This record gives sequence, C-alpha cells and structure tokens, in this order.
Amino acid sequence: MEKNQEFTVVIEDMSEDGAGVGKLDGYIWFIKDTVIGDVVRAKAMKMKKSYGFARLMEVLEPSGSRVEAACPVARRCGGCQLQSMSYEEQLQFKERKVLNNLMRIGRFGREEINMLPIMGMEHPWRYRNKAQFPFGRDKNGKIIAGFYAGRTHDIIENDDCLLGVEENQEILGIIKRFMEEQGVEPYDETGHKGLVRHALIRKGFKTGEIMVCLVINGRKLSGKNAGTGEERLVEMLRQVKGMTSISYSINTEQTNVIMGKEIVNLYGPGYIRDYIGDVQYQISPLSFYQVNPVQTEKLYKTALEYANLSGNETVWDLYCGIGTISLFLAQKAKQVYGVEIVPQAIEDARRNAAVNGMDHVEFFVGKAEEVLPQQYEKNQIHADVIVVDPPRKGCDTVCLDTILKMQPERVVYVSCDSATLARDLRYLADGGYEVEKVRCCDMFPGTVHCEVVVNMTYCGDKKK
Repeated sequence: MEKNQEFTVVIEDMSEDGAGVGKLDGYIWFIKDTVIGDVVRAKAMKMKKSYGFARLMEVLEPSGSRVEAACPVARRCGGCQLQSMSYEEQLQFKERKVLNNLMRIGRFGREEINMLPIMGMEHPWRYRNKAQFPFGRDKNGKIIAGFYAGRTHDIIENDDCLLGVEENQEILGIIKRFMEEQGVEPYDETGHKGLVRHALIRKGFKTGEIMVCLVINGRKLSGKNAGTGEERLVEMLRQVKGMTSISYSINTEQTNVIMGKEIVNLYGPGYIRDYIGDVQYQISPLSFYQVNPVQTEKLYKTALEYANLSGNETVWDLYCGIGTISLFLAQKAKQVYGVEIVPQAIEDARRNAAVNGMDHVEFFVGKAEEVLPQQYEKNQIHADVIVVDPPRKGCDTVCLDTILKMQPERVVYVSCDSATLARDLRYLADGGYEVEKVRCCDMFPGTVHCEVVVNMTYCGDKKK
C-alpha cells in the first residue's frame, strides 16, 4: 500500500478518539467519520509499520448505526466526532470505552465492576451553556466566527453550533455588525494584529441570564470614534433577551490560551447566576462551571447518593473549582472542605457558599496533594468521605497516598478521563478500597468524551 492509494475496508471497531478501525491483510487502518459496520472506500494518508491513517472517501454500505449528521459542517469542524452515529450506539461506545479501560489499565476483573446503566440525554442537542468562538476573515474578506478545524487554526464558519444555545447566533451577528460598523478588526494570529480574538458566551439554563465576554488583543475596545466602542457594543448587546453581563478580557499575548487574566466589566454585575438542583452559583467569565447543566444535575445527584451522607459526616472535595460539588454535598454533610489551586475559583466558591447561606463549608487555595496532607498531619482534620474530581491527568500520587492514610469510609471519584481513572482506582484498590459502583454520565453527546462517577468503600484487611 502506498500513500494516496484507495482501498475498501469494513469498519470493525472504534478507537478511543472516535475513529473507525478496519483491518486489511492484518494491517490496521484508522479512518475518521466512520461507524462500526460501515463498508467504506478510503485513501491511505499516513502509514506506520503496523497501522496507518486513511481518509474516508465514500460510504459504500452504511452501518445500521449510521445516521446523517445534523450539523452541515460536522465533518470539517471535527468537534463532534460521533455525529454520524446513532445516539443509542454513542452511549454503548462510551460504556465500552470506560469498561475496557477499567479492565485493561485498572486490571479489574469484569466481575469486580458493577457498572450501572449510562445516564444519557432525552434531547442530546443544545446542551452547552458555554461557547468560545474565534473571529477572523474568510478568503473574501468577510468577518466570520466559528470553530477551529481539528489540529489547525483554520476557522470553520459556524454561527449556530447545534450543541450551543440558540442565542449564540443572534449574539455573534450583533458582534460582527458592531465590528463592521466601528471598523474593528478581527485578530490575525499570523501577524499578531487585529483586536477581537474570541467571544465567550454563557447562559444560565434555569435563570435565562446571559453573559458575553469579548477577548481582545489590546487594552481598550475602541471604535471609529474615540470612546464610542464600548458604549455602542453594550447598547447593541442589551437588545438580546436575558443579557445580564457584558465585559472584555485583555489578552495581548501570542498564545493559544483564550482568556486573558484581566477582565474589564462594561455592564451588569460581572457574573450570571444559575442553579444545579436547589444550589445557586454565581459564574464569572473565568469560572470553571460544567457546560451541560442538565447532565451535571444527574452527575452530582449520583455523587451525593454514593457519598451516602446522614448529616454527621466531614467531607473533603478535592479539585473543587468554584465549589459546585462542595455545595451540593453540603446540603447533607456536617462539614465540607474544598481544595482548589486557582485563587479566582476559590473566591467564587466562597461567594457561592455565602449566597446559599452555607457556613459549614471551608475552602483552601492550593494543590490537593499539598493541602490535604498538611491539614491531615498538622491539624488532624479527618474525613468520613472524600470526593475527587481531578483534571484529565488524574490525581497526584501524594494525594492518593494521603487518602489511603486517612482511610475515609468512602471515596467518590468523578472523572472526565477513564484511562487515568482506571490507574487511580487500581492504586486505591491496592491500598484497601473496593469498587462498589461505576456509572457513566453522557455530558457531551456527539463527542467521544464521557464523565464517570465511581463509589469506593474501605475494606482494609478484608481485601488482603
């Protein structure tokens, strides 16, 4: 087989990143945009010794699980790797992925994994409460907004992503009209010129409150006439129903990081409000907040169920962000301690605790692997339950070692990466914990990503 040569192959499996897997004479091919059961014509693009990557040219015989992608730019955008797969098959794919990682990486036997049915969505569209759109110009010079194509910084124009809220399209239209009217240039990263880099849009699903934060390559959002840019933008955006907060973020660095560190407030309180269950949260432009509020409520209710709180427990919430899980747990705990490395997030967390009248929650700024040992060894703070919701890289081993020393009755592990989850569960299992329940939650329909919540109980010597 040579590069650009075409061939026919049956898709037999899916890789973790959503590419179809086919075999031809023992050689493995990874082909994006295919579904298990498809018979496809593909073109060889890149080849290694035992596997290669090919481009889908034509679906000769579609799989029974194949559906037509609802988004017209789904394939070019690449943000939704599974849009051509029926939603039922997407859920099965995610469960298989998690189960395989627990068995292969975590070395758990199938009989050790009590996997409950995945929590899917009734309507798996329009679920994102947050979107970040880059701005640029197309080849005809028109100002556009959309998303970067996979592994590039080429903007695929898309004002109405079907995962985002419907207001996004109206807001982007207003921003583009403002830019044209005021002669404001979109950012060109090649020459590090132009002003408007991105628009961050957030919406509170239960409150209807909307936030817009423009990311700019400069100190001022100036228009044609001195001092009119900011006022005009506010005037135009306030036409949108629910508009609550308008600001801009200063980012003059040559970087892939979207948000700058300095936020300039133009209109409103500088945040929007939303609820998860009965708990209210204030969300600022830099706040981490789960993007799918419908599924987040299911996820947190499951975590609360697994924590099995009676009202007398001391709970630690590690990697707590703005305190979303901490405050959810505080509804039924005697005392909750949250730990997060980002100072801004802890400020938000403390404010959210105050808003909800929860004075039995305390937050620490720092690394979980440093704060937890310090509070345990120096201040003798114990834990009945520890909840962890780490970033994709999982928990630090120092943190896991401290959990094993503290020996809480239960550990509830919330994960966005089942590979690092499997690794950490094995570490805890070797230290005396047993996996009681595993449940997937589909926070990101149309994509390969999946959240998992696991309940572990301490068994100590009974396991040895």
